[in-house]
Amino acid sequence: MHITICEMTFQDYDEVLTLWQATEGVGLSEADSERGIAQFLQRNPGFSFVARDGDQLIGAVLCGHDGRRGFIHHLAVCQSYRRRGVGQALVEACLAVLRGAGIQKCHLFVFADNLDAMAFWERIGWQQRTELVIMSRYTVSANRNLGS
Repeated sequence: MHITICEMTFQDYDEVLTLWQATEGVGLSEADSERGIAQFLQRNPGFSFVARDGDQLIGAVLCGHDGRRGFIHHLAVCQSYRRRGVGQALVEACLAVLRGAGIQKCHLFVFADNLDAMAFWERIGWQQRTELVIMSRYTVSANRNLGS
């Protein structure tokens, strides 16, 4: 096993999408289309990462910032590679580039029923914020399901 962490590029999209689709607890939407991810990576160059064991993609994470706060989205690791430090290594890569950009705080979103994800994030030092409520709205239509 030779795991490497490297910057996610748009050429990784098909493999990353397959991983996200196979990972329980990852909610995908139109924002995760080829166009959406290309825009995200272009807006946040060098902030998102993939993990590979040789040529096999085994993990991925989106990361970006708004100039004040960092945001992590869609951390996923292949089931057979979990509990080996891959997820934590991807997160640490994100935090390192955020620090380098002068970003002092990072947020992420976890579905309330995803207990495994919450346990992972707590295990690596993240804290649940119970005083906040997330509110969402689509900019194109008010009649969409906000399930993701």
